[in-house]
Amino acid sequence: MNGTTVRRMALAIATAAALTGGVAACGSSDDSGGSKRSGDGGKALKADPIAALRTIENTTDKADSAKVTSETTMGSAMSMKAEGTLGWADGLSGTMTITYTGGQMAETMRQAGSTTMQARYLPDAYYAKMGEQFAVQAGGKHWVRYAYDDLEKIGGGSGVYMKDAMQNSTPHQSVKMLLASGDVKKVGEEKVRGVNTTHYSGTVDVAKLAERSSALSTSQLADMKKQLEQAGVTTETVDIWVDDENLLVKKTERGEMRTGTLSATAYYSDYGTEVSAEEPPAGDTADFQDLMNRQPGTGG
Repeated sequence: MNGTTVRRMALAIATAAALTGGVAACGSSDDSGGSKRSGDGGKALKADPIAALRTIENTTDKADSAKVTSETTMGSAMSMKAEGTLGWADGLSGTMTITYTGGQMAETMRQAGSTTMQARYLPDAYYAKMGEQFAVQAGGKHWVRYAYDDLEKIGGGSGVYMKDAMQNSTPHQSVKMLLASGDVKKVGEEKVRGVNTTHYSGTVDVAKLAERSSALSTSQLADMKKQLEQAGVTTETVDIWVDDENLLVKKTERGEMRTGTLSATAYYSDYGTEVSAEEPPAGDTADFQDLMNRQPGTGG
């Protein structure tokens, strides 16, 4: 593994982390009229899906934290499982254990020494713990730090997308997606893991959702739309299941890409759980930007 491979691997991890957040980041502007509003408690108005979703988005946002388990497949590029806790009271924080189970990403991780890694979210950066083979080529450092501001410098719309996706990987983002889509319906009442839930579904036009994001400039938006076209991504079907407390229990996203099917399922539980995420030791941490600035072929 040479310096070029290390840089590619670090970039692949950043891309995968952003993609596992779903395209929700494209709609992270507050289309529901503001979050953390008062006076929205109680049962959702289930006869009116939009009113219900606004209550659900607000209630889930206020819950501040949850346990999360998820599975994601992105065509031939990646399949993975993740579990851990996330908090969003004051910026995203938490820890996740991620296992790459197939696709090109699993092979990339095998080259780094392990297909399982620990991820830590802090308000200003995302940290990924790599395998021993990666550390040998990264000056003995096992962790990679992805400062969100550095990700934005990658270029075009992709860097802004990565930054936004990593900072907004929270349950209520999928509710915002449905609100922004303007196409949502109540499917019915169903049980999910023994919990009584209400099921809502909608179709999201990915490019239009990106356009509504205030984070993208005109040129970045054009670049993002080009990337979506190249990937073959046009629409996504988003489904959510919500309990009697107006909290998200399950979310799925489905769509088609040129490389195959996009499928993501996440379960949320134990809202309000304690979240702890510590910054890894500086002496064991390589900076993503420094890795990207390496000369090809260099090692440590």
